[in-house]
Amino acid sequence: MPHTVGATDLLGFAAATAEAHGVPSADARLLADTLVTAELWGHPSHGMLRLPWYLSRVAGGATAAVATPEVVSDNGAVVVVDGHDGLGQVLADRATRWGVERAREHGISAVAVRNSGHFGTAAYFTRKAAEQGCVALLATNASPAMAPWGGREKRVGTNPWSIAAPGGRYGTVVMDIANTAVARGKIYHAKERGEPIPEGWAADADGVPTTDPRRAIEGLILPMAGHKGYAISFMFDVLAGVLTGSAFGSAVVGPYRPTGRSGVGHLLICIDIRSMADPADFEQRMEALIEETKSTPVAPHTAEVFVPGEPETRTAERLRTEGITLADDTWTALERIAAATAVPLPLPANSQELPA
Repeated sequence: MPHTVGATDLLGFAAATAEAHGVPSADARLLADTLVTAELWGHPSHGMLRLPWYLSRVAGGATAAVATPEVVSDNGAVVVVDGHDGLGQVLADRATRWGVERAREHGISAVAVRNSGHFGTAAYFTRKAAEQGCVALLATNASPAMAPWGGREKRVGTNPWSIAAPGGRYGTVVMDIANTAVARGKIYHAKERGEPIPEGWAADADGVPTTDPRRAIEGLILPMAGHKGYAISFMFDVLAGVLTGSAFGSAVVGPYRPTGRSGVGHLLICIDIRSMADPADFEQRMEALIEETKSTPVAPHTAEVFVPGEPETRTAERLRTEGITLADDTWTALERIAAATAVPLPLPANSQELPA
């Protein structure tokens, strides 16, 4: 049966197991926070099911436990960083810090990261930049998941991207999408739950549409919006892979593989709002856009119109109280990690409100 645990306890467990693998304390907590935050946002595809993947790569040496990013080019507003196979979350977090600092100095910044790893949810990092007064765009590439339009072998990654902006009294407005019909992690999550996937998500290795997540993992994830999703994904590989000097196309290795250099690249662009507009005026304009959008008459069977990022915020508020429910397969994987690291499993959630 599924197991429900508190967010704080789950974070502590994930951080402790990462430390047991040689990850420094602050970096371990960051990794854990990205996973638990994804669970709180209602995206278990990017949550705890990925912890065994990351730790396996660290244990095998494919990912360096201690990140040692090296600045290889610094032109003021543009910085290129070699991640030397460190944890993607750690490298993306440092890139965010540098991106905001450089944007404040130059008005706009671009931080390119090469030789990184999968960093979880892109929105985790663009939200941070938005909370510091920037509009941020973060692109990354990923291992092959879809076939080029008209092809039948996977050569192109999901290559997700996120844009975030301050929304005044409405908080942060943020989108985070893969360029496939669905993020690959959602197919893995369906497999762990023993559930079929919806039609239109994937095809098997022969290119035949399938609702079997196991066949989908071995096969192809379909692009969103047909040829448009393929084209967008291809161009984000140009930005995140080719331009940054990192791996691209079929050379990128996914986090679910325990061996092989990941070679993931990231490109973060930050715009300091103060360089273009009065921040107070920007917030008022954002609030007006949000209010106009949310006041749209709803379609049948729809209770409310949401703006990007709002469903995740609502879900997090609820799950901080209710706890996070993990699939059986995910919990079994955590049991194996607990046994290997001697870190106690988190206790079941209680009825008391959990701290933020």
